[in-house]
Amino acid sequence: MLKVGIVGFGFMGQTHYKCWKKVEGAEVVAICDVNPNIEEDTKRAVGNIGDGQEEVDFSTLQVYADFDKMLAEEKLDAVSITLPTYLHPDNAIKALSAGLNVMCEKPMALTVEDCKGMIAEAKSSGKMLQIGHCVRFWPEYAKAKEIIDSGEYGKVIAGTFQRLGAAPTWSIDNWFLDEQRSGGMALDLHIHDTDYVQYLFGMPKAVCSVGGKGPGGGLMHISTQYLYDNDTAITAEGGWGMMPAFGFEMSFNIVLEKATLVYDLTRDPAFRLCPVEGEAFTPDMAEGDGWFLQIAHFAKAASGKKVEEITTLEQSMNSVKIIEAEKESVNTGQKVSIG
Repeated sequence: MLKVGIVGFGFMGQTHYKCWKKVEGAEVVAICDVNPNIEEDTKRAVGNIGDGQEEVDFSTLQVYADFDKMLAEEKLDAVSITLPTYLHPDNAIKALSAGLNVMCEKPMALTVEDCKGMIAEAKSSGKMLQIGHCVRFWPEYAKAKEIIDSGEYGKVIAGTFQRLGAAPTWSIDNWFLDEQRSGGMALDLHIHDTDYVQYLFGMPKAVCSVGGKGPGGGLMHISTQYLYDNDTAITAEGGWGMMPAFGFEMSFNIVLEKATLVYDLTRDPAFRLCPVEGEAFTPDMAEGDGWFLQIAHFAKAASGKKVEEITTLEQSMNSVKIIEAEKESVNTGQKVSIG
Protein backbone atom coordinates (compact mmCIF):
# COMPACT_ATOMS: atom_id res chain seq x y z
CA MET A 1 0.00 0.00 0.00
CA LEU A 2 1.36 3.39 -1.04
CA LYS A 3 1.08 5.76 1.93
CA VAL A 4 0.50 9.30 0.70
CA GLY A 5 0.56 12.78 2.24
CA ILE A 6 -0.80 15.97 0.70
CA VAL A 7 0.93 19.28 1.39
CA GLY A 8 -1.40 22.20 0.79
CA PHE A 9 -5.13 21.52 0.91
CA GLY A 10 -6.78 24.19 -1.21
CA PHE A 11 -8.57 23.43 -4.49
CA MET A 12 -5.72 21.43 -6.01
CA GLY A 13 -4.91 19.64 -2.77
CA GLN A 14 -8.49 18.49 -2.50
CA THR A 15 -8.48 17.53 -6.18
CA HIS A 16 -5.41 15.36 -5.56
CA TYR A 17 -7.16 13.85 -2.53
CA LYS A 18 -10.16 12.92 -4.66
CA CYS A 19 -7.91 11.37 -7.31
CA TRP A 20 -5.75 9.46 -4.84
CA LYS A 21 -8.90 7.89 -3.34
CA LYS A 22 -9.57 6.28 -6.73
CA VAL A 23 -6.08 4.82 -7.07
CA GLU A 24 -5.97 1.15 -6.15
CA GLY A 25 -3.12 0.35 -3.79
CA ALA A 26 -2.79 3.89 -2.44
CA GLU A 27 -4.10 5.62 0.68
CA VAL A 28 -3.95 9.25 1.77
CA VAL A 29 -3.04 9.14 5.45
CA ALA A 30 -2.03 12.73 6.21
CA ILE A 31 -2.45 16.30 5.04
CA CYS A 32 -0.52 19.43 5.88
CA ASP A 33 -1.93 22.95 5.71
CA VAL A 34 -1.21 26.05 7.76
CA ASN A 35 -4.87 27.10 7.70
CA PRO A 36 -6.29 26.42 11.21
CA ASN A 37 -9.82 26.32 9.73
CA ILE A 38 -8.99 23.83 7.01
CA GLU A 39 -11.85 21.43 7.78
CA GLU A 40 -14.49 24.15 7.42
CA ASP A 41 -12.82 25.93 4.52
CA THR A 42 -12.49 22.69 2.57
CA LYS A 43 -16.21 22.84 1.94
CA ARG A 44 -15.79 26.09 -0.02
CA ALA A 45 -12.84 25.39 -2.35
CA VAL A 46 -13.45 26.21 -6.03
CA GLY A 47 -11.49 26.13 -9.28
CA ASN A 48 -11.74 26.55 -13.05
CA ILE A 49 -13.24 23.21 -14.05
CA GLY A 50 -16.21 22.35 -11.87
CA ASP A 51 -15.68 22.37 -8.12
CA GLY A 52 -13.71 19.14 -8.30
CA GLN A 53 -14.53 18.39 -4.68
CA GLU A 54 -16.21 15.82 -2.55
CA GLU A 55 -16.65 15.46 1.18
CA VAL A 56 -13.36 14.86 2.98
CA ASP A 57 -13.42 12.40 5.86
CA PHE A 58 -10.96 14.08 8.21
CA SER A 59 -11.41 11.29 10.77
CA THR A 60 -9.23 9.08 8.53
CA LEU A 61 -6.45 11.68 8.22
CA GLN A 62 -3.68 13.01 10.40
CA VAL A 63 -3.74 16.80 9.99
CA TYR A 64 -0.54 18.81 10.36
CA ALA A 65 0.32 22.49 10.19
CA ASP A 66 4.07 21.76 10.02
CA PHE A 67 5.55 19.79 7.10
CA ASP A 68 8.69 18.86 9.07
CA LYS A 69 6.50 17.36 11.79
CA MET A 70 4.52 15.37 9.21
CA LEU A 71 7.71 14.02 7.67
CA ALA A 72 9.05 13.04 11.08
CA GLU A 73 5.91 11.34 12.37
CA GLU A 74 4.36 9.73 9.30
CA LYS A 75 5.78 6.74 7.41
CA LEU A 76 5.03 8.05 3.93
CA ASP A 77 5.98 6.70 0.52
CA ALA A 78 4.92 9.75 -1.49
CA VAL A 79 3.55 13.26 -1.22
CA SER A 80 1.48 15.52 -3.43
CA ILE A 81 2.76 19.08 -3.19
CA THR A 82 -0.11 21.42 -3.99
CA LEU A 83 1.24 24.61 -2.48
CA PRO A 84 1.60 28.07 -4.04
CA THR A 85 4.29 28.00 -6.73
CA TYR A 86 6.96 29.90 -4.80
CA LEU A 87 6.91 27.15 -2.16
CA HIS A 88 7.46 24.27 -4.62
CA PRO A 89 11.27 24.13 -4.67
CA ASP A 90 11.97 24.10 -0.92
CA ASN A 91 9.22 21.64 -0.08
CA ALA A 92 9.88 19.30 -3.01
CA ILE A 93 13.58 19.20 -2.12
CA LYS A 94 12.72 18.59 1.53
CA ALA A 95 10.45 15.65 0.65
CA LEU A 96 12.92 14.15 -1.82
CA SER A 97 15.77 14.36 0.69
CA ALA A 98 13.52 12.61 3.22
CA GLY A 99 13.27 9.67 0.81
CA LEU A 100 9.80 10.31 -0.59
CA ASN A 101 8.53 10.26 -4.16
CA VAL A 102 7.05 13.63 -5.04
CA MET A 103 4.10 14.61 -7.22
CA CYS A 104 4.40 18.41 -7.48
CA GLU A 105 1.81 20.66 -9.05
CA LYS A 106 2.69 22.80 -12.02
CA PRO A 107 4.40 25.07 -12.72
CA MET A 108 7.58 23.45 -11.49
CA ALA A 109 8.91 26.69 -9.99
CA LEU A 110 9.02 30.43 -10.56
CA THR A 111 12.37 30.36 -12.36
CA VAL A 112 14.56 28.01 -14.37
CA GLU A 113 17.24 28.27 -11.69
CA ASP A 114 14.82 27.00 -9.04
CA CYS A 115 13.87 24.14 -11.36
CA LYS A 116 17.52 23.13 -11.65
CA GLY A 117 17.77 22.73 -7.89
CA MET A 118 14.73 20.45 -7.84
CA ILE A 119 16.14 18.32 -10.66
CA ALA A 120 19.49 18.01 -8.91
CA GLU A 121 17.85 16.79 -5.69
CA ALA A 122 15.68 14.29 -7.56
CA LYS A 123 18.77 12.83 -9.22
CA SER A 124 20.85 12.71 -6.04
CA SER A 125 18.04 11.23 -3.94
CA GLY A 126 17.11 8.58 -6.49
CA LYS A 127 13.46 9.34 -5.85
CA MET A 128 10.78 10.22 -8.36
CA LEU A 129 9.72 13.81 -8.96
CA GLN A 130 6.84 14.37 -11.37
CA ILE A 131 5.43 17.79 -12.23
CA GLY A 132 1.66 18.00 -12.67
CA HIS A 133 1.30 19.00 -16.30
CA CYS A 134 -2.14 17.45 -16.38
CA VAL A 135 -2.98 18.58 -19.93
CA ARG A 136 -0.53 15.98 -21.27
CA PHE A 137 -2.78 13.38 -19.62
CA TRP A 138 -6.14 15.01 -20.45
CA PRO A 139 -7.91 12.43 -22.66
CA GLU A 140 -8.67 14.75 -25.58
CA TYR A 141 -5.18 16.26 -25.58
CA ALA A 142 -3.53 12.84 -25.23
CA LYS A 143 -5.62 11.48 -28.11
CA ALA A 144 -4.75 14.49 -30.28
CA LYS A 145 -1.05 13.80 -29.77
CA GLU A 146 -1.58 10.12 -30.56
CA ILE A 147 -3.34 11.02 -33.80
CA ILE A 148 -0.68 13.53 -34.79
CA ASP A 149 2.17 11.15 -34.01
CA SER A 150 0.54 8.36 -36.02
CA GLY A 151 0.86 10.37 -39.23
CA GLU A 152 -2.46 8.96 -40.41
CA TYR A 153 -3.81 12.40 -41.31
CA GLY A 154 -0.55 13.95 -42.47
CA LYS A 155 1.55 16.69 -41.00
CA VAL A 156 0.41 19.58 -38.84
CA ILE A 157 -0.11 22.81 -40.77
CA ALA A 158 -1.36 25.00 -37.94
CA GLY A 159 -2.53 24.84 -34.36
CA THR A 160 -4.26 27.29 -32.05
CA PHE A 161 -4.69 26.72 -28.33
CA GLN A 162 -6.78 28.79 -25.90
CA ARG A 163 -7.27 28.91 -22.13
CA LEU A 164 -9.50 31.73 -20.93
CA GLY A 165 -11.26 32.55 -17.69
CA ALA A 166 -11.85 35.08 -14.97
CA ALA A 167 -9.17 36.04 -12.46
CA PRO A 168 -8.68 33.27 -9.86
CA THR A 169 -9.78 35.13 -6.75
CA TRP A 170 -10.57 32.03 -4.69
CA SER A 171 -7.06 31.42 -3.30
CA ILE A 172 -6.20 32.11 0.33
CA ASP A 173 -4.60 35.54 0.65
CA ASN A 174 -5.21 35.96 -3.11
CA TRP A 175 -1.78 34.49 -3.86
CA PHE A 176 -2.65 33.70 -7.49
CA LEU A 177 -2.78 37.41 -8.29
CA ASP A 178 0.59 38.06 -6.65
CA GLU A 179 3.18 37.54 -9.39
CA GLN A 180 5.94 37.14 -6.81
CA ARG A 181 4.22 34.01 -5.51
CA SER A 182 2.40 32.56 -8.54
CA GLY A 183 4.39 33.85 -11.49
CA GLY A 184 1.22 35.53 -12.73
CA MET A 185 -1.20 34.51 -15.43
CA ALA A 186 1.43 33.39 -17.95
CA LEU A 187 3.20 31.00 -15.59
CA ASP A 188 0.12 29.75 -13.74
CA LEU A 189 -2.51 29.43 -16.49
CA HIS A 190 -1.01 29.91 -19.95
CA ILE A 191 1.81 27.45 -19.19
CA HIS A 192 -0.65 24.58 -19.69
CA ASP A 193 -0.77 25.33 -23.41
CA THR A 194 2.89 26.33 -23.65
CA ASP A 195 3.80 22.96 -22.19
CA TYR A 196 1.43 21.13 -24.54
CA VAL A 197 2.92 22.94 -27.54
CA GLN A 198 6.34 21.74 -26.39
CA TYR A 199 4.92 18.21 -25.93
CA LEU A 200 3.60 18.14 -29.49
CA PHE A 201 6.35 19.94 -31.38
CA GLY A 202 9.43 20.15 -29.16
CA MET A 203 11.23 23.30 -28.10
CA PRO A 204 10.52 26.30 -30.33
CA LYS A 205 13.52 28.21 -31.64
CA ALA A 206 11.88 31.49 -30.67
CA VAL A 207 8.64 33.06 -29.45
CA CYS A 208 6.84 36.26 -30.38
CA SER A 209 4.28 37.40 -27.80
CA VAL A 210 1.91 40.28 -27.22
CA GLY A 211 0.12 40.94 -23.95
CA GLY A 212 -2.66 42.94 -22.42
CA LYS A 213 -2.13 44.37 -18.94
CA GLY A 214 -4.69 45.16 -16.26
CA PRO A 215 -5.16 48.41 -14.33
CA GLY A 216 -2.42 47.43 -11.88
CA GLY A 217 0.07 46.70 -14.64
CA GLY A 218 -0.05 42.93 -14.32
CA LEU A 219 -0.23 40.73 -17.40
CA MET A 220 -3.87 39.72 -17.93
CA HIS A 221 -3.82 38.28 -21.44
CA ILE A 222 -1.13 36.83 -23.68
CA SER A 223 -0.96 35.60 -27.26
CA THR A 224 2.17 33.82 -28.46
CA GLN A 225 3.46 32.53 -31.77
CA TYR A 226 5.90 29.63 -31.39
CA LEU A 227 8.51 29.63 -34.15
CA TYR A 228 9.97 26.40 -35.52
CA ASP A 229 12.22 25.52 -38.44
CA ASN A 230 9.23 24.72 -40.64
CA ASP A 231 6.13 26.37 -42.07
CA THR A 232 3.72 25.55 -39.23
CA ALA A 233 1.68 28.34 -37.63
CA ILE A 234 1.45 27.53 -33.93
CA THR A 235 -0.16 29.97 -31.50
CA ALA A 236 -1.53 29.88 -27.97
CA GLU A 237 -3.63 32.43 -26.13
CA GLY A 238 -4.32 32.64 -22.43
CA GLY A 239 -5.93 35.08 -20.08
CA TRP A 240 -7.78 35.52 -16.84
CA GLY A 241 -9.33 38.86 -17.71
CA MET A 242 -12.71 37.41 -18.71
CA MET A 243 -15.78 38.42 -16.73
CA PRO A 244 -17.12 35.86 -14.23
CA ALA A 245 -20.22 35.20 -16.36
CA PHE A 246 -17.94 33.97 -19.18
CA GLY A 247 -17.02 30.82 -17.27
CA PHE A 248 -13.94 28.90 -18.42
CA GLU A 249 -12.77 27.78 -21.85
CA MET A 250 -9.94 25.48 -22.82
CA SER A 251 -9.83 24.62 -26.49
CA PHE A 252 -7.72 23.86 -29.53
CA ASN A 253 -8.01 23.71 -33.31
CA ILE A 254 -5.28 21.67 -34.99
CA VAL A 255 -5.11 21.69 -38.79
CA LEU A 256 -3.56 18.61 -40.39
CA GLU A 257 -3.13 17.87 -44.08
CA LYS A 258 -6.09 15.44 -44.08
CA ALA A 259 -8.12 16.35 -40.99
CA THR A 260 -8.91 18.98 -38.39
CA LEU A 261 -8.88 18.22 -34.68
CA VAL A 262 -11.28 20.37 -32.65
CA TYR A 263 -11.68 20.52 -28.89
CA ASP A 264 -13.68 23.01 -26.84
CA LEU A 265 -14.70 22.31 -23.27
CA THR A 266 -17.84 24.42 -23.76
CA ARG A 267 -19.15 22.45 -26.77
CA ASP A 268 -21.09 19.21 -27.04
CA PRO A 269 -19.47 17.09 -28.28
CA ALA A 270 -16.34 18.74 -26.96
CA PHE A 271 -13.89 16.76 -29.12
CA ARG A 272 -14.21 16.01 -32.83
CA LEU A 273 -12.02 14.72 -35.61
CA CYS A 274 -13.09 16.23 -38.94
CA PRO A 275 -11.57 14.16 -41.78
CA VAL A 276 -11.05 15.34 -45.34
CA GLU A 277 -13.92 13.06 -46.38
CA GLY A 278 -16.91 11.87 -44.37
CA GLU A 279 -18.56 13.05 -41.18
CA ALA A 280 -16.88 14.37 -38.07
CA PHE A 281 -16.63 11.90 -35.19
CA THR A 282 -15.34 11.68 -31.63
CA PRO A 283 -12.42 9.23 -31.30
CA ASP A 284 -12.26 6.71 -28.49
CA MET A 285 -10.06 7.86 -25.64
CA ALA A 286 -9.16 7.18 -22.02
CA GLU A 287 -11.74 7.63 -19.29
CA GLY A 288 -11.31 10.12 -16.48
CA ASP A 289 -9.69 13.54 -16.38
CA GLY A 290 -6.08 14.60 -16.62
CA TRP A 291 -5.75 15.08 -12.87
CA PHE A 292 -6.66 11.48 -12.09
CA LEU A 293 -4.72 10.02 -15.02
CA GLN A 294 -1.51 11.82 -14.07
CA ILE A 295 -1.76 10.71 -10.44
CA ALA A 296 -2.51 7.12 -11.47
CA HIS A 297 0.57 7.27 -13.71
CA PHE A 298 2.70 8.65 -10.87
CA ALA A 299 1.39 6.01 -8.45
CA LYS A 300 2.38 3.18 -10.80
CA ALA A 301 5.87 4.59 -11.25
CA ALA A 302 6.27 5.25 -7.52
CA SER A 303 5.27 1.62 -6.88
CA GLY A 304 8.08 0.42 -9.13
CA LYS A 305 5.96 -0.43 -12.16
CA LYS A 306 7.12 0.39 -15.66
CA VAL A 307 5.20 3.27 -17.24
CA GLU A 308 5.35 5.22 -20.48
CA GLU A 309 7.36 8.43 -20.20
CA ILE A 310 4.79 11.21 -20.55
CA THR A 311 6.74 14.09 -19.09
CA THR A 312 10.30 14.68 -17.89
CA LEU A 313 11.80 17.10 -15.42
CA GLU A 314 13.82 18.73 -18.18
CA GLN A 315 10.63 19.33 -20.18
CA SER A 316 8.90 20.80 -17.12
CA MET A 317 11.85 23.13 -16.64
CA ASN A 318 11.82 24.01 -20.34
CA SER A 319 8.17 25.04 -20.11
CA VAL A 320 9.18 27.58 -17.45
CA LYS A 321 12.03 28.64 -19.77
CA ILE A 322 9.61 29.24 -22.66
CA ILE A 323 7.30 31.29 -20.42
CA GLU A 324 10.27 33.43 -19.36
CA ALA A 325 10.94 34.10 -23.05
CA GLU A 326 7.26 34.91 -23.68
CA LYS A 327 7.23 37.45 -20.86
CA GLU A 328 10.41 39.01 -22.22
CA SER A 329 8.82 39.23 -25.67
CA VAL A 330 5.75 40.98 -24.24
CA ASN A 331 7.89 43.47 -22.34
CA THR A 332 10.31 44.25 -25.19
CA GLY A 333 7.98 43.96 -28.18
CA GLN A 334 10.60 41.77 -29.84
CA LYS A 335 10.95 38.18 -30.94
CA VAL A 336 12.94 36.27 -28.32
CA SER A 337 15.19 33.35 -29.22
CA ILE A 338 15.33 30.33 -26.96
CA GLY A 339 18.83 28.89 -26.54
